Amino acid sequence: MIDDFPGAGVPPDPSLRRGRRFTRVGEGRPSKIGDGGLMVMKSMTPALAASGTERPIPRWAVITAHAIPFVLLPQCLWRLPFAFDFRMGMIDPHATAPWVWWQIPYVFGLSVLSEAVALLSLGLARGWGEVTPAWIPMIGGKRIPPFAVIIPAALGGLAVTAAWGSGLLAWLNVPGFHSLGYSNGWWEALAKVCVAPGVLWGPMLLALTYAYYVRRRAAE
Repeated sequence: MIDDFPGAGVPPDPSLRRGRRFTRVGEGRPSKIGDGGLMVMKSMTPALAASGTERPIPRWAVITAHAIPFVLLPQCLWRLPFAFDFRMGMIDPHATAPWVWWQIPYVFGLSVLSEAVALLSLGLARGWGEVTPAWIPMIGGKRIPPFAVIIPAALGGLAVTAAWGSGLLAWLNVPGFHSLGYSNGWWEALAKVCVAPGVLWGPMLLALTYAYYVRRRAAE
């Protein structure tokens, strides 16, 4: 009965056996199954997103986080001459005190602090906003509770929105809001061009905070 089938009882060709390669699927390498040469690939899914966060971040949120420091930069630079008692054309009838040396570290420190706070917004779009960096003593590598970030960020966004919003309303001559004058229109235009972008800081921070909240909630 066995001899009725062609090839029965004949040992397999060693060359065919050598032609087969079996690898475990999922190692990122092709697996050749049988003589037909079927190729199976299994892609590896990274545990973290490219930004180091638990879940991917929308592109608009990444752009917003990087844009916030640049939104404040013109005002920070415009403010620096005040450290040397150069008023940038501003007329303040109540500024009667003479210049003192500590205005230099005060004004420069205020600009540096503003940029530092703006740079913290990057934490809403980076892994170090979810897990503390390993180099920080005692708390390094620990997961940050979502609301420990959301609450300060939301309050900060509301505060800067109110602060810059009042200046915007004064520029629009809304009754009840007043702004300082300038010696001529050129100085006033320069001030508005440099300071006006800061009005976007609050809304941008609030939008970024909401995106952070949605992402962390989905990761729970």
